[in-house]
Amino acid sequence: MNAEFVLLLVVIGTALAFDFTNGFHDTGNAMATSIATGALTPEIAVTLSAVLNLVGAFLSVEVAATVATGVADLGTVSGTTLMLVVFTGLIGSILWNLITWLFGLPSSSSHALFGGLIGAAVAAIGLSGVVWEGVLGKVIIPAVLAPVVAALVAATGTWSVHRITRSTPEPSARKGFRTGQIGTASLVSLAHGTNDAQKTMGVIFLALVAHGTLGSGDERPFWVKLSCAVAIALGPDLGG
Repeated sequence: MNAEFVLLLVVIGTALAFDFTNGFHDTGNAMATSIATGALTPEIAVTLSAVLNLVGAFLSVEVAATVATGVADLGTVSGTTLMLVVFTGLIGSILWNLITWLFGLPSSSSHALFGGLIGAAVAAIGLSGVVWEGVLGKVIIPAVLAPVVAALVAATGTWSVHRITRSTPEPSARKGFRTGQIGTASLVSLAHGTNDAQKTMGVIFLALVAHGTLGSGDERPFWVKLSCAVAIALGPDLGG
């Protein structure tokens, strides 16, 4: 067992640790409303979130591709250097997740990871190590648009629901709203697994390419998908 293989194992373990912190960090985003209204108990809510995060991780690999190739231009480095870039990016992301979790600050684990990888790439390669078009189109613009679009959709939805249910008896409306909250919270957890577990898949894929285990054009192995899905599901279950 040479030093490069040991480093690969350390990077994979660190990536899964980030995935775990991502899971317990973001559970509240999905389940806080249904718990606050009494639609779900905390125990059921975090269990449901864990299961749906696990399922969601297998639905797509598009985000993994973005992490692997769309933000940091790591083609100019390889081997141990590339694995160190990935490792330091992960450490920065984990620290940010833990700090914001400790102080109860809502933050994006996705952008923590992107920031960590970008910072590590700049330190190792320079400004040319960042795919700035990818950062703008796949990180910055969506980050700016997301709250605006969400606010517009939420405002329109709230107004519409009030119009539709204004003549509905209050007990029936309350029961319907609780059922709806369970459904929407479940969809958020499913989407979270689909989006966030893939970030770690992309990072592990980068490490495997750096080590020479995989080529840049290879498919992501099933064990990578499974381990990332399990790690992000354990986050809500143990820490949510």
